[in-house]
Amino acid sequence: MAQDVAAVVLAAGKGTRFRSDLAKVLHRAAGRTLVHHVLEALRPLDLGQVLVVVGHQADAVTAEVQAADLPGIGTVLQAEQRGTGHAVEVALPALEAGIERVLVLPGDTPLLTAGTLERLVAASDGGRAAMLTAELGDPTGYGRVVRDDVGSVVRVVEERDATVEQRAIPEVNAGMYVLPRGPLETAIGELDDDNAQGELYLTDVVEILHRAGQQAAPVVVAEREIAGVNDRRQLADTAAELRRRHLDHLMVEVGVSVLDPVTTHVDVDVEVARDAVLLPGTLLDQGTRIGERAVVGPNSHLSACVVEADATVHSTRGEGAVIGPHAQVGPFAHLRTGTHLGARTKVGAYAETKNARIGDGTKIPHLAYVGDATVGTGVNVSCGVITVNYDGRTKSHTTIEDGAFVGCDTMLIAPVTIGTGAYTAAGSTITDDVPAGALAIARSRQTVKEGWRARREAEDQG
Repeated sequence: MAQDVAAVVLAAGKGTRFRSDLAKVLHRAAGRTLVHHVLEALRPLDLGQVLVVVGHQADAVTAEVQAADLPGIGTVLQAEQRGTGHAVEVALPALEAGIERVLVLPGDTPLLTAGTLERLVAASDGGRAAMLTAELGDPTGYGRVVRDDVGSVVRVVEERDATVEQRAIPEVNAGMYVLPRGPLETAIGELDDDNAQGELYLTDVVEILHRAGQQAAPVVVAEREIAGVNDRRQLADTAAELRRRHLDHLMVEVGVSVLDPVTTHVDVDVEVARDAVLLPGTLLDQGTRIGERAVVGPNSHLSACVVEADATVHSTRGEGAVIGPHAQVGPFAHLRTGTHLGARTKVGAYAETKNARIGDGTKIPHLAYVGDATVGTGVNVSCGVITVNYDGRTKSHTTIEDGAFVGCDTMLIAPVTIGTGAYTAAGSTITDDVPAGALAIARSRQTVKEGWRARREAEDQG
C-alpha cells in the first residue's frame, strides 16, 4: 500500500501526429484506451489518490477516466497546455492532505507495468526523489539524462535544447517520477519557459532539486516498457505487444492452446479458460469470455460474447451473444446482439440470429433468420426459414414452442406462435398461431397447364 502517494497522470494533449479528431489518450490498443492502460497499471499500487490532468476533449477524457472506476480517482483541467511542468502545477492544489509523494507519469504509455511502478515508488522511500530511465540504441526524440562524475543525475535536457555531446548520451528520461511533495511544490514555482518550445518543462525539476541537494535516484528499465504512443504506427506496434503479452499469459499461466499467436488477436480483458483452443484468424474483442475446452476459430470474430464450456464456434461473427455449453456454431453464422443459445444447440451455415433465445437442443442448420424470437427446446428450424419481425414501423415477436418443426422456406409473420410439437409445411407463409401438435399448410395449390409452352411459342410466331 502507498496511501501517502498520489499519481498525477498527464493526459491533456491533443496528439497532432495522430492526424485525428480524437484526443490521443482515447485511441485504443488491444481493447482499452491508452489512458485506461496506464490507470490499470496503477490499480495494484493502491495509491492514496489518482489525478488525471485533462485538457483537449476534456469531457470525453474525463468520462473515460471515470469509467476506469479506480479508487480515489479524479480529474483536473489544464485549460491551456503550457507543458508538463504547467500540468503538474495545475494538479498540485487538488492533492489531498496526507499526500507526501507525487508519482507523475504520462497517459500515453500503455506498456507500463505495475511492477515497474512499484519499483519506482520503492526507490522514493524516505522522501527521496526517483525517476525512470532507459538506455536506448537510438535515443532520438527523448530527453537525455546528464550525470556527474560520480553517477548522480544532474539534470534532464530535452532533445531540442541539447548540445551535440548531450544528444550522444544513450540514457533517456522516461518522463516518470516520484517526487516529494514539498520540494516539488517549491521547484514548480521556479520553472521558466526559456527553452525551444516556450513551455514549462517538468524535467527541469530534476536540476532544481539537484541544486538544492536532493538527488533523483534513477531506476533503469527496459526500453519497450516506457515507449510512448505518438502516431498510429506506434499504436499498432503497441497493440501487438499488448496482445502478445496477454496470449503468453493465457498459454503459460492459464493453459490455453493458441495454434498461431501471430494471427490470433485477443484483447487484454478477454478471459479464456483452461484447455480452450483458439484457432488461426480468431479475433476476441473486449468483454468476451471463453469457457473450458471451447474451440473458437478458425476465422471467428467475437465481441462481448460468452462462449460456454465445450462449445465450438467456427468462422462466425458474434456480437453480444451467449453461446451455451456443447453448442455448435458456424461456419459462416452471424450471432447478433441479444442472441442466447442453449446447451447443445446448432446454428449453421449462413444462419443469422438477433434478440433470440434458443432453447436446448434446438437446430437452425443453415440459411435461416431468427430475430426477435423465443424458440423452445428440441426445435428444428429448417433451411430458408425467416421470422418476419419488422413491418416497417414496429418489430414483433415470434414464439416457437418445444419440439416444433418449422419446414423449409417457411415465413413466420410476427406476432405468431407455433405450438408445442406443431409442424409447418415447407413453403408456407404463417400468419396465424398454430396449435400444439397441428400441421399448418399456408400455400396455394399447384396448377399444371399441359401444353402451355407450345401454345406460347405459337403465339409468339403468329
